[in-house]
Amino acid sequence: MPVNAALTLMAEDELQKIVQKNGKTGPKYEKSRGLIPMGSHSVFGNFPSDYLSQAIHTRSREINDLRRSRSAGSLPRINTAPSSGGMDAMQKSNGFSNNPHVPCGSPPKAGATRRRPVEATQFRIFYDRGDLPVSVMQGGTAGTINWKVDIDKLDYHHYMPIFFDGLREKEDPYRFLAVTGAYDLMDRGGAKLLPVVPQLIIPIKKALNTRDPTIICTMLKVLQTLVLSGELIGEALVPYYRQLLPVFNLFLNHNKNIGDSIDYTQRKRLCLGELIHETLAVFEDNGGEDAFINIKYMIPTYESRVKV
Repeated sequence: MPVNAALTLMAEDELQKIVQKNGKTGPKYEKSRGLIPMGSHSVFGNFPSDYLSQAIHTRSREINDLRRSRSAGSLPRINTAPSSGGMDAMQKSNGFSNNPHVPCGSPPKAGATRRRPVEATQFRIFYDRGDLPVSVMQGGTAGTINWKVDIDKLDYHHYMPIFFDGLREKEDPYRFLAVTGAYDLMDRGGAKLLPVVPQLIIPIKKALNTRDPTIICTMLKVLQTLVLSGELIGEALVPYYRQLLPVFNLFLNHNKNIGDSIDYTQRKRLCLGELIHETLAVFEDNGGEDAFINIKYMIPTYESRVKV
C-alpha cells in the first residue's frame, strides 16, 4: 500500500488553499458550482421543506439548475432561418465564413476535457446509512482506518465496487475512507481480486469520465496497484480497454510546461500526462501478448516500452 495515499490528497487540498488565496478551491467552492454533491443537511437527513428559509430554497434551485446545465453540456446555437444575407449570413452567425477576408468569430469549444459534475456515490449513501464496516481511526497511526470486521472475511463482490465508486469523492471523510479502504482491500485481497474485476469497470469508468484531474490521478494510481496486486488481473482488464482508454487518450499530453524550472510536486505524482504513460506501461507489461495491440488501437500515438 502506498504511504499515506489519502493523507497526500488532504495535504494537497490544504496547500492549494494557501497558494490560491482567491478562495476558488476546496469542496465549498466546488459545491457552489455544482461540481460535487451538496450532502445532507445533518446526519439524520435533510430538514423538512417547511422549516427551510426562502434563501435556502432559492440557492438549492440555482445549484440544481447549474448542475443540470453542466450535465447536459452547452451546444452552439444554429440559425435554422437565415436572414436576407442567405447562406453567408448563417455561416457568419455560427462563427464560420467562406470568405477569408471577412472576420468571424472562432468556433465554439468542444468541451471534451471539461469537468463533469460528480453525482452522489454509492459509498456516500452506504456510509451515511451505517452499512460499511469502516470508521476513522481516532488517535491511531496516521493514514489508517478502523475495520470493524476482519478484511479476510469480507465479501469482495459486494464491498469492492462500493469502495471503488467512492474514489470519485472529493470531500472527507468519504474520500479518506474510500481511498484507504480500497488500498487495504487490494493489499489483503489476493485471489479474491480477479473474480471481482468485471464489477469494477463501471466505477472506474465513472471516475475517469468526471474529467477531474484529481480524481483521474487517484484512479490511475489505484489501477496500477490493482494490476500489480495479483496474477492475470492485467490480462482480465484487456477486454475493457474500450471503456477505459478513451479518457486516457484525451489527457495523454496533459503535461506541465515549466521550462527549465524545478517541479517540486513530482514526488506527489500529480502530473496527469506522465501518470497516464506510467499506467499504460503497467498495462502493457502485465496484460499479456494482446495488451499492446489493444492499447495501440485505442491510443494510436502510444509507443511500446518493449525493445524488439
